[in-house]
Amino acid sequence: MRYRNEVRYIVKTILIVDDDPGVKHTIKYGLEGLDSNYQVICADSGKQCFELLEDKLVPDLILLDLMMPEMNGWEVQKKLRERMEWKTIPIVFLTSVEDPTSKKIGNITSEGFIEKPCRLPELKQKIDKILQRK
Repeated sequence: MRYRNEVRYIVKTILIVDDDPGVKHTIKYGLEGLDSNYQVICADSGKQCFELLEDKLVPDLILLDLMMPEMNGWEVQKKLRERMEWKTIPIVFLTSVEDPTSKKIGNITSEGFIEKPCRLPELKQKIDKILQRK
């Protein structure tokens, strides 16, 4: 019996957690436009992020804003690391915070720290490197 060579595409799910609709829209459609194997899902807040995760969404990577009302990115990260099923999800902080201390802590406690606005090809390249290691 012969099998035809099939190319299998693995969809990579990226969860963006950011309260800025413009940022979410730009990154979602930009990344999906650069790579048809990306599925980008958006959450407006830390609370919505956890609702999606509780609803069995397990993203391959989370892009997490630091400055959000109610629950900031540091709090979201801390809560993610407390649950066994979520603690290995790579997190990239995507933020307009330019504080050197925050940047240093973000680079130590996560997979990276990217300042907004960012160039989509560079963001995609960083995401691809992280997902290859995963």
